[in-house]
Amino acid sequence: MTFKTLSFTTALVLASAVAYAQAPAPAPAAAPAPQGPPPQPALGPNQWRIDTAHSTAAFTVTHLMVSTVHGAFGKVSGLITYDGKDISTLSADVTIDATSISTNNERRDADLRSANFFDVANNPTLTFKSKKATAAGAGKFKLVGDLTMHGVTKEVTLDGEGPTPAVNAGRNFVVGATATTTINRSDWGLTWNRALEAGGVTVSDAVKITLEIEANKPNPNAPPPAPRTGQ
Repeated sequence: MTFKTLSFTTALVLASAVAYAQAPAPAPAAAPAPQGPPPQPALGPNQWRIDTAHSTAAFTVTHLMVSTVHGAFGKVSGLITYDGKDISTLSADVTIDATSISTNNERRDADLRSANFFDVANNPTLTFKSKKATAAGAGKFKLVGDLTMHGVTKEVTLDGEGPTPAVNAGRNFVVGATATTTINRSDWGLTWNRALEAGGVTVSDAVKITLEIEANKPNPNAPPPAPRTGQ
């Protein structure tokens, strides 16, 4: 190899190194977009989605035959069907998260979640699926359906008030209703109890249930949300 050939080769290598050093660094791979909750299916014209943030399933029982203990399930979801005119069009498909039970007492709540009562490890939800709605006077109705709890399904009748006239809340139309019923928990296999020396039992068999439901559907004429500005 001649000196001229060596010089040319060296110059070529140096030029390539300089060009590589001056080339912009490759852009880092884009981070994957965060995965949010899957989009909810569109509602039918007479369907309303239960607003979990404004709905509860509350209950009361008698303790030691002398006082009333209040509790609630904080996570209620599902669909309501109602045309806003005929109460016979009303139906409800409600799911209640059994793990969300609260009586403002951690020890008691843990016991309620255990196999002594709701056994949430094997029965994580309660459901109510209505079968028939009838008017029961001005602003009142009866809703017959199947309540599934603790793995047992039985028919119950709810005494309801409402539904309210729809309120235009801007992006949504909103309605509300209240329904109550009283059941014997032993019918659903919730049988734990302890007899008292003076007679009676620790927890009543009768349980009063109150559903407070707020439901909404999109307002098709609502203006689009304003773009967010700033940080």
